[in-house]
Amino acid sequence: MPDSLCGTWDMISNTNFEEIMIALGISLYYRKVATRVKLRKVIEQVGDVYVIKTLSSVKNYIFSFKIDEEFDEYTKGLDNRNCKSLVKWEGNRMVCTQKGEKKNRGWCHWIEDDKLHLELYCEGQVCKQVFKRVA
Repeated sequence: MPDSLCGTWDMISNTNFEEIMIALGISLYYRKVATRVKLRKVIEQVGDVYVIKTLSSVKNYIFSFKIDEEFDEYTKGLDNRNCKSLVKWEGNRMVCTQKGEKKNRGWCHWIEDDKLHLELYCEGQVCKQVFKRVA
């Protein structure tokens, strides 16, 4: 069983964020605002449903899913697109593949050195974020 991703996590680093937002087609204005915001990630598991909350002082994004079950996702507040998402465990990594307008889009969460790592990818760009657990 993978390490539990559940908990509350504060961002400590965010690499290549603007480039991933450009790949997603996010406007210059929103990119400039978003690069200044520190994110808090809350991951919960209720039965077989995971809930991931990405919280900030500007916008919040919350979605839920079951592992190995494709679902319709509307990325409201992010890039406002509809996609089909599928989350699976690949070893100790929670990996999401998103099908829609953008190619090679998705994300991957895992725990390493007591930190939550997140890679976001879209059309050849990769953003790497690292979070520390909130005590």
